[in-house]
Amino acid sequence: MRDLIAPSKKFRPEIEGIRAIAAMLVAVYHIWLGKVSGGVDVFFIVSGFLITTSLLATIEREGRIHLFEYVLGLVKRLIPLAFTVLIVTSLLSILIMPKVQWEQIISEITASAFYFENWQLAFNSVDYLEQNNEASPVQHFWALSLQGQFYITWPFLIIVSFFIARKLFKLPERKTLLTVLGILFTLSISYSIYKTTVNQPWAYFDTFARVWEFSLGGIVAILISIIHLKSVYSVVMGWCGLAIICLTGVLLPVSTVFPGYAALLPTMGVILIIIAAESGHRFGVEKLLGSKPLVFMGSISYGFYLWHWPLLIFYLAYFKKETVSFGAGLVILLLTFILAYSSTKVLEAPVRKLNVKYSKIKLVSIATSFAIPVTAIIALWGTQLTEEKTVYNLEDYPGANALAVQMTVKPDIEPIPSMLEIKENLPEFYSEEDCVTRSGERVTKCSFGVTKNPEHIIALVGGSHSGHWFPALMGFAEELKLQIDVYNHDGCRFSNDDFNGTLTEACMKWNDLVIQELIKDKPDLVFTTANLNKNDIVPVGYIEQWEKLEGVTKVFAVRDNPRMKENVPLCLEREKDYMYCSVPREEALSSVLPWENTEGIPNNVFFADMSDYFCDDETCYSVIGNIIVYRDAHHITAEYARTLSPFLKEHIVEALAD
Repeated sequence: MRDLIAPSKKFRPEIEGIRAIAAMLVAVYHIWLGKVSGGVDVFFIVSGFLITTSLLATIEREGRIHLFEYVLGLVKRLIPLAFTVLIVTSLLSILIMPKVQWEQIISEITASAFYFENWQLAFNSVDYLEQNNEASPVQHFWALSLQGQFYITWPFLIIVSFFIARKLFKLPERKTLLTVLGILFTLSISYSIYKTTVNQPWAYFDTFARVWEFSLGGIVAILISIIHLKSVYSVVMGWCGLAIICLTGVLLPVSTVFPGYAALLPTMGVILIIIAAESGHRFGVEKLLGSKPLVFMGSISYGFYLWHWPLLIFYLAYFKKETVSFGAGLVILLLTFILAYSSTKVLEAPVRKLNVKYSKIKLVSIATSFAIPVTAIIALWGTQLTEEKTVYNLEDYPGANALAVQMTVKPDIEPIPSMLEIKENLPEFYSEEDCVTRSGERVTKCSFGVTKNPEHIIALVGGSHSGHWFPALMGFAEELKLQIDVYNHDGCRFSNDDFNGTLTEACMKWNDLVIQELIKDKPDLVFTTANLNKNDIVPVGYIEQWEKLEGVTKVFAVRDNPRMKENVPLCLEREKDYMYCSVPREEALSSVLPWENTEGIPNNVFFADMSDYFCDDETCYSVIGNIIVYRDAHHITAEYARTLSPFLKEHIVEALAD
């Protein structure tokens, strides 16, 4: 290998152009296409290239990296704009965003302010209860959080590499760093490919699955000085690189296949441009990317990225839209440009001019002055999340009784649960961490109701669509002296079929293990669901699980509840009309009972159809008897489930007595 010469630390206009293109792609894809462009991957490799170049120049020039000054340099580049956007977004969210999203938004603003939003979204992606979250106006901070983590850790990586080279093995410093980056790249991309295969939603936000992109940028920074191409090759490579960057979002479903090997596509596009620009040619892509308009746009690309997403989310929320028209999109882009330019010029530019060596106190003060308002807003806003719970009474809130026995529903009563508490209106067992398997194959059992000398034991088995019947069962557990054993696995079903990969391998293993537990415990009744959604047959995988319990116990299978067309609490906040948020019965339920349309059902199975407590002959309702039926589009609120108790009891008594 030729000697690795320090790349000159210089202004590279083509990189400003790359940033401009990436920022515009991100915005355009978000606004009009509702897709992901791969633009953030471009930012990652550019960051890796630039920060490695800068830190190498510093450590070789001065023999060390001044960490405190380095952090202050990050503060003056990152904090003013980011925290201004967080402050404005917080205030507008209070005014515009639905209350049902407040808790989620507060937690994400907090995560964004402390640069762990990517991990917040990663955990939400595997938390079944959070998977129905709507996009928050700070969701895009995941990329900034990941970059912030990179900026903090990278100098330590370089310091350690130089220590190994200088002090331990007396090796060439840059070659040692290249080796370290190569190892890091290999480990990270291997992990990224694996994690993307087994759990892509998590991998998308996982720092360790993204480190290879920054490492690749660092590798290019070290090797760029020894790469020389003929002009004609550089022209072709450069334009190919730009085409790759622009077309990645068209060629690949980025949001569902990144960041595994597929993310090599846009990162290779950036590398081609950087290498091509070294040779230079009058027809090279660097002439376009280094043009004044794109360099200017690149200079405000950070602000452009920060502002475009909250403006988009606020537009959709305020105007009650699901898509953006061409004209509205242009207005959003124009406002984004104006805010990016003005905030960069007024806030960022003056701070960036400060000399880190001589303005330490001033920079710390500036960072504090931005952090305090964000912290104060979050704290004050958080106090609004707790409100006095409505006291339930049958007269004001008849719930299912309004359909079942035609109880009069009092008008002008605000339905319950409130929008601030409805997401947490869950069955009681969800508050016990050991009562729910959220991932993996571990079988948990929690017992409720009459646990000493019960007359009967009912095993509630399955995922959330079994679990949300728990409050209804508990409503008569004391009266009938029932012990309710909960075997719950979120995102799973009581089935030995994975529904063409819909259910995870862990869910399938859990099903094998839970059958063994049920055979061992021999409950009097296993309570589960009879079908999926509006399907008019009982799935074969359900039946085969029930067959394993023949001669052991009875199975009580309830027809799956009707599903709404969208998230009910969000719809109710937006439309203020529960009929708009309801659906015709024929769209939500099949006209044939699933078990009457299915052969081979074991003799130990009892069925119950509770649909008439959700729907009349024409409509399946979002609000019944002043109680909101759903906490999202298809999960029953605990409050409504309680009102189903006396009607479910009739079926349970019959099944136990048979």
